[in-house]
Amino acid sequence: MATVVRLTRMGRKKTPFYRIVVTDSRKRRDSGWIESIGYYNPMTDPEVIKFDAQRLAYWKSVGAKLSQRVEKITSK
Repeated sequence: MATVVRLTRMGRKKTPFYRIVVTDSRKRRDSGWIESIGYYNPMTDPEVIKFDAQRLAYWKSVGAKLSQRVEKITSK
């Protein structure tokens, strides 16, 4: 199974809120996921980014790929 760490959209119309999740790469953006490891809220000032660094490191060590957006926001 090819796993990927990516964002899944939550929230209402025009007020997005994202969870950082580990999922199978063949699934749709908002379909089921394996594990939720954090969240990202771009609507607040400053943006709120909270994630479990240990779990992210674990998933990277077992071969999970990071999406471009997750890689960008977790490296801040």
